[in-house]
Amino acid sequence: MKAGFPKPDHDHARCVADTLTRAEEACEERGARLTPLRRRVLEELAESHAPVGAYEIVDRLKKGGDSTPAMSVYRALDFLVGEGLAHRIESRNAFLACNRGHDAEEVVVFLLCERCSVVAEVNSSEVGRGLTRAASSVGFEPHAPVLEIKGLCEQCRRAKAG
Repeated sequence: MKAGFPKPDHDHARCVADTLTRAEEACEERGARLTPLRRRVLEELAESHAPVGAYEIVDRLKKGGDSTPAMSVYRALDFLVGEGLAHRIESRNAFLACNRGHDAEEVVVFLLCERCSVVAEVNSSEVGRGLTRAASSVGFEPHAPVLEIKGLCEQCRRAKAG
């Protein structure tokens, strides 16, 4: 899946399928179990390009006839984040399916549209190296650096200008 903001006419079913395929392959490679609940939670995250809260996932599952307790959804989310299959968007206390794997040097950069709530995930080794150097200069060792940047996506900028 190409990083960045999705085009309005993109094949969303393909996004979901690619996310699930990547998760299955990653879990098989690592010997981790993508249980039915973990898979369902990841599918709910992949259904949206906007961050989704745990209780929203519980509600969605309920609407589908599955009354999973919030604690089970949180455990599934912890697993998905721990395996690099999802990210927690700190500023929104919500989660997003990861659109690809990450190198150790990369910083994950989330571009959060303030108008439509869609989030693009991009990665930067250059920013990662710069942050590592800055942190090292004060004796700090960063783990899993993530940046969140708020602004307007191209679609919302066009709508605002038009």
